[in-house]
This record gives sequence, C-alpha cells and structure tokens, in this order.
Amino acid sequence: MGYVKYEQKDLIGIVTIDREKALNALNDAVLADLEAVIDAIDTNKTRCVIITGAGQKSFVAGADIAAMSTMTKAQGWAFSKHGNDVFRKIEKFPIPIIAAVNGFALGGGCELSLSCDIRIASENALFAQPEAGLGITPGFGGTQRLARTIGAGKAKEMIYTCSKVKAEEALRIGLVNAVYPADQLMDECIKLAGKIARNAPIAVRQCKKAINMGLQMDIDSGVALEADLFSLCPGTKDQRNAMTAFCEKRKPDPFINE
Repeated sequence: MGYVKYEQKDLIGIVTIDREKALNALNDAVLADLEAVIDAIDTNKTRCVIITGAGQKSFVAGADIAAMSTMTKAQGWAFSKHGNDVFRKIEKFPIPIIAAVNGFALGGGCELSLSCDIRIASENALFAQPEAGLGITPGFGGTQRLARTIGAGKAKEMIYTCSKVKAEEALRIGLVNAVYPADQLMDECIKLAGKIARNAPIAVRQCKKAINMGLQMDIDSGVALEADLFSLCPGTKDQRNAMTAFCEKRKPDPFINE
C-alpha cells in the first residue's frame, strides 16, 4: 500500500502510516490504504498490532486540511464516514492494537490513537483536537472517544479551546498509558505487545470484546456479556494447558490459539 507499510515481527504486526512529508496527514487515499492493511492482517499469526507514524516528528498530524478546505457538505459527510468506518474497524479489531504516538497526534491523529486499545507516547508527543479553530467539529470520533477516555469535562475543555496537550499532561489525565524517550518508544511498545502476545489469544480477544462492548451497557448487561464470553474459554487447549501447568506449579507450554 502506497501510504501504509506493514511489518510482521513474530506474533506482532507493525503498521506505519508513511506520508512523512505531509506529517502523515490523513486523506481518503491514506484511509483506504490503512483499511486495506488492517483487513489483510492474519489474526491467526498475529496477537498484537502496533500503529505508528513514519519519521520522528509526527504520528498523524490530523486530516489533510488542504483536501478539506473546499469540501461541500456532502463531501464532508462522506469523508467523516470514511474515517469513522476505518477507525471503528480498528476499535473492533479482534486483537489488541497499541498506538505508538511518536510526535504530533492532532485532530484525526488523536482520534486514530483513541480508536486503539492502548496509547504509548514519546516525550515529544503532542495531542490536540483543533477542529473548532478551523470551523469544523472533530469528525473521526473525537467527540465520542475522547470523553469516554478522559472524562467529559476535560474532553470538552480540549475540544472547545483547541488546547494542545503535551505527553506528560496526557499521561496525567489518562490519555496515554506511558511516556518514553523517542528513541525508546518502539522498543517499549514491542515489549508491551510481546507481553500481550504471550497470553492465551482466545482469552485476550474475549477480554477486549467484554471491555469494549461492556462500556456501552448497564452493569447487569455487562456482567451477563462477561459470563457469555467467559464460557467460550473453558475446554480450549490453551485453558487446559495453562490451568494444568498452574496446578503442577510449572510454566505453561506456549499458547496455540486453540
């Protein structure tokens, strides 16, 4: 894909948005390439995915303003739907996805990171939803996911004021899980992905589904969903392997996704 690269490292997939000269800004072509790469990931051979941006300056510096500047209402709706469809696919992807935020995560870049399960930032990362200052609203889920992640009050402040949030502040308000020096970011993300990949894949997938779906439910419906998903794990080879090893006070054999 022209604007999105994919690399497989053992059980970890690395997706890189590669439009460095434009600070990895999103347009329809980039979104289409990103969707195609996500669709092509072999979830039988991959247990965690990392999404990052090319270069050292930008994760994704928003949507392409030049492309949006002349849009009609109909074109704006179509562009928003395109981005939302791709980001929703990332959010619902069966295996965990980590955003390695290696610089600017503005507008659509912040929204892309929010569609991932976990956000890890470099010290030079910068988050913002600057849309109101450009005469538009966030269009790729920012009004929804940001409030769910950091709380409505802080999300409204960020969106209404277009304020920029540096990495340490992002960590303080719960927008990211950790902050590392730029030259350590990918190594740390790969370490985290490796920890996820070492656990039972069927169980991890059900955990992701339970959390994501449960957040949209009342507590009674959520725990009922959890019970349903829990019931898919007993009897799997991985569950038998892990629990037998626990009872025998030894490490389990590598999990096989069965």
